[in-house]
Amino acid sequence: MSVSEFIPSLSRDANATRTSSRSRLVWGALIVVVLGGALWFGWGFLFPPQKRTPPPAGVRTAVAKQQDVTVVQHTVGTVVSPDMLQVTAQVTGMLAKANFQEGQLVKKGDPLFEIDARPFEAALAQAQGQLAKDQAILAGARVDLKRYQTLLGANAISKQTVDDQAATVAQNEGVVQADEAAVNTAKINVGYTRIISPIDGKTGPLMIQPGNVITAATSSTPLVTITQVQPIKLSFFLPQSQLTEIQNQMAAGKLWAIVSMPGAQGGQEKAKVDFISNAVGANTGTIELRATFLNADQRLVPGQNVDVGITIKDLPGAVVVPRDAVNLGPDTAYVYVVDQDKIVSSKTVKIMNDDGVRDAIEGGIKPGDRVVVEGQLRIVPGSKVQIRNRGPASDSDSPSSDMPS
Repeated sequence: MSVSEFIPSLSRDANATRTSSRSRLVWGALIVVVLGGALWFGWGFLFPPQKRTPPPAGVRTAVAKQQDVTVVQHTVGTVVSPDMLQVTAQVTGMLAKANFQEGQLVKKGDPLFEIDARPFEAALAQAQGQLAKDQAILAGARVDLKRYQTLLGANAISKQTVDDQAATVAQNEGVVQADEAAVNTAKINVGYTRIISPIDGKTGPLMIQPGNVITAATSSTPLVTITQVQPIKLSFFLPQSQLTEIQNQMAAGKLWAIVSMPGAQGGQEKAKVDFISNAVGANTGTIELRATFLNADQRLVPGQNVDVGITIKDLPGAVVVPRDAVNLGPDTAYVYVVDQDKIVSSKTVKIMNDDGVRDAIEGGIKPGDRVVVEGQLRIVPGSKVQIRNRGPASDSDSPSSDMPS
């Protein structure tokens, strides 16, 4: 064999060797992939992954109580002064002095104003002088009458003369009476120059300043307005549908009006309702009630609108829960209850009274039931919960540890 024939033979053998090696590598890779997949699926079948159960939702609870509850009806009331009057002058003259400060509390009989009294004192002196003069004339006429009567007994004078003198005495008596009336009128006018307060109350702004000439009571401008503020009344209206409850509470002496007084000591002031109107408003269907408050700190001002609560009825032995425990649905209210196994159920309730802190309810809740007050959005009926109340007695059934007082 020649060299040229030998060399191509060697090339063919080398190519066959390389092709065989590549085939073995490909088949080996396929076998590894197949074995790996089988091992992965087999491991998942033999050892399935464990499902993780979420922990129970954390909630805060309170224990339902049983207690007597007073239902309070809230409305808007208007403060009304029992007495308000305008002080005017009874005589015309110069206003000399004001004896009070604007906004001052005054008592009945306190001096308010002084009018220049000199013209009225002069008129009084003139009337007294005229009275004295006419009294002297009357005295002389009476002496003459007595003398004439003596002469008539001695037939020394005619009866006509005696009768004329008697008429003169009677005329002079009438003049004296008129003079006495004039003196009294002058004294009254002098008294009118000192204007006093007719009531206890608080003064308003001074409408006419000292130095001005004021006219008698016919003037349209008062000197000052005095308003009674202690005690003071509160007027409010309630629907006529509650009239029977109102009358029952008033007859039992339990109809109170409670006014919130921001900034006042205690925060509230209350008084018994002492007036129920004699008619229901035809247009509004409401009836007016009034209560009288002492108003010791003068926080109630005439014309002021205030929130007033009326103790409309009592609910003895009512079931009470915190306000946060009551959830409002589209049609009803409901409460979540946690049983001894910490499983949640939903109970439909009716709200009998809401004082802003606690609700008196009627329905499927019993005293001692544990109700959810926080975390309602994380639970549904039938779910298990974890109670996380605040404080050391976090899982106690004591109402005092769960429900705020």
